[in-house]
Amino acid sequence: MQQAETIWHNGRVLTGDMANPAAEALAVREGRLLAVGSSAEILNLAGPETKLHDLQGRFVMPGLVESHTHALWGACRSLYDIYVGYGATLDQLLAAVKERAESLPAGKIVYGGPWQHDMRAEMGSNPRALLDQISTEHPIILADTSQHLVWCNSLALALGGVTKDSPVPEGGVMERDPASGAPNGILAESATASVRALITRSKDEMAEAVCYFVKYFNSMGFTAFKEPMAYETELSTYFEADKRGDLTLHTAAHIVRTSPLGEQAVPYEVMERLRREYRSENLHTDFAKLFLDGVAPGFTASFLDPYLAESGYDVASHDPDATLLLAPEDLSATVAELDRRGFVVKMHAVGDNAIRRGLDAIEAARKANGASGLRHEIAHTNYVSDADLGRFAALGAIAEMSPKMWFPNPATPIQTALLGADRVHKNHRIADLLAAGAELAYGSDWPAAAPDANPWSGLSGMLTRQNADKAYPGILNAEQAISLEQALPIFTINGARTLRMEDQTGSLKAGKWADFIVLDAPLAELAPQEIADMQVRQTVWKGQLVHALD
Repeated sequence: MQQAETIWHNGRVLTGDMANPAAEALAVREGRLLAVGSSAEILNLAGPETKLHDLQGRFVMPGLVESHTHALWGACRSLYDIYVGYGATLDQLLAAVKERAESLPAGKIVYGGPWQHDMRAEMGSNPRALLDQISTEHPIILADTSQHLVWCNSLALALGGVTKDSPVPEGGVMERDPASGAPNGILAESATASVRALITRSKDEMAEAVCYFVKYFNSMGFTAFKEPMAYETELSTYFEADKRGDLTLHTAAHIVRTSPLGEQAVPYEVMERLRREYRSENLHTDFAKLFLDGVAPGFTASFLDPYLAESGYDVASHDPDATLLLAPEDLSATVAELDRRGFVVKMHAVGDNAIRRGLDAIEAARKANGASGLRHEIAHTNYVSDADLGRFAALGAIAEMSPKMWFPNPATPIQTALLGADRVHKNHRIADLLAAGAELAYGSDWPAAAPDANPWSGLSGMLTRQNADKAYPGILNAEQAISLEQALPIFTINGARTLRMEDQTGSLKAGKWADFIVLDAPLAELAPQEIADMQVRQTVWKGQLVHALD
């Protein structure tokens, strides 16, 4: 019998392994679980060099998996950008922009946010003029809470080549000043690409950003995550970090095929090269990303029924497919080809029509290629129609639950004003999807539409449909609340399945990586608010202690 290198004993272990659901101790060798069982059994595996960790009755469970977070974006926001929080007023945002501009040499970009859509009335019909009053010597680019829209001053528009005569890219939105017809500074979706290209990061900044988010994620109990939108910059950053030993997370990166950040689809041959060149021990690259629609505040999310007329939407001209970023026939062909090439496809889809079209494309791929075994994902899955609830299970598709909008939050009033209370009440039908047999995974979508990447407030919200932040009272669709027993697999083994690593992580079983977290008490003994306020005592990844409160 092999001896363990480390043993964690005298704990209360929730394994996530149906064949052996509870244990007291874990034995680890070469980063993997050598055995899981009682303290007496596991201590028999100790040798003279074995390190013993007495858990003192603390709770142990599998490490968490974050299936959708723009980790580098989030880290860069925290390290380098203006960030005023989701509760800031327009005056507070403008004051922060002014302060940053005054601290930078002329020509340097002022970037950050976020701005809320309920600020639009204060911004006036020509919002760029507000930013021009702050500076005409600095390009100013401010993202909204969803990250799908930007607000620019005149210099940023000029440097991005956005003029009165510029054509609007397909799938993009360019608002105009009614008086002059010139762009008013508000751009959405693919129309943002040229000004976003002005924002660059050095290799040193990106390396620092990796260290920042890895420490942050490990501290919250994450042992694996998925980057949902990777170009070569992101891939090379993760690859180099893994080579340096800085990437203490199992990582999967969805290589972009189509995105609002680029007007042209990335060629399949380029995707194949990126997949091949940047694959490493802890970076998995057999994943692809498509965008099917945008977001409700920009009127770019694709819904079967129109937005409310009171929101200013032209109800008479409503066409559900008009806001799709890929025509249905192109989408089906693309998903089928990516499936044939062995890519797991994640599709951004907010509106119920976009979700339906994504499921249609998966169905077309199944017909074209047969059962590939690839579980393609509908990202966000905000609004699912009754008719489509059962299709996830039928097609072997994953309903990814993100962002953290299954409880009242700063975006809820905006969504309600655009879509109506009845429709918003059906946002994130978690219980209905589970009842229909769908497999769910968790993602925060940080920093887009989520102020943080904290999974514990997300878990608490699944249990209560309430926001642990008392600034946002109320309950959103209480009948969609689920139990802790139903929720935990969404954060663990289901997440591992999205990385195609369910045989390697996601539960505590001999032979799997030793990926686990230590908490003071079992989650089942805690109230939802206590779960939301959780502090992870220790995080172990591949047998390494990567976070400790002590």
